[in-house]
Amino acid sequence: QVQLVESGGGLVQAGGSLRLSCAVSGSIFSFNAMGWYRQAPGKQRELVARITSGGSTNYADSMKGRFTISRDNAKNTVYLQMNSLKPEDTAVYYCNAHFKLGLNEYDYWGQGTQVTVSS
Repeated sequence: QVQLVESGGGLVQAGGSLRLSCAVSGSIFSFNAMGWYRQAPGKQRELVARITSGGSTNYADSMKGRFTISRDNAKNTVYLQMNSLKPEDTAVYYCNAHFKLGLNEYDYWGQGTQVTVSS
C-alpha cells in the first residue's frame, strides 16, 4: 500500500515562503511522476507542479518563477518550495504519485496540507 504524507503547511503572510514535503512509502523511482496539486474552497483541484522520474518539471502558469518542485530520491521525499505567496495561493495542497503499468495508470494521493496566506 502506497502512502504519501504531506507536511509543512501553515499560515503565512503575503510575500512569505513555505516549503511543503511529501514523504512516500517505498521508492519514488517506482513512479513515473510526482506532483503537487491544490484545491481551494469551491474550486476544482488543479495542478501546481510536477516532476518526472527523469527530473523534468512543469508548473502551472501562475506558479512559474515562484514555486519550485524538487525530489530527494534517497529520502523518498518530494518538496514544493513556495515563495512570494499570495492570498490566492490559499488552498489545501495534495501530493500525488503517478504510476503507469502498460495501458493502466494509477494515482495515489496524500491527505493534504492546508496553506493559508493572509493579506
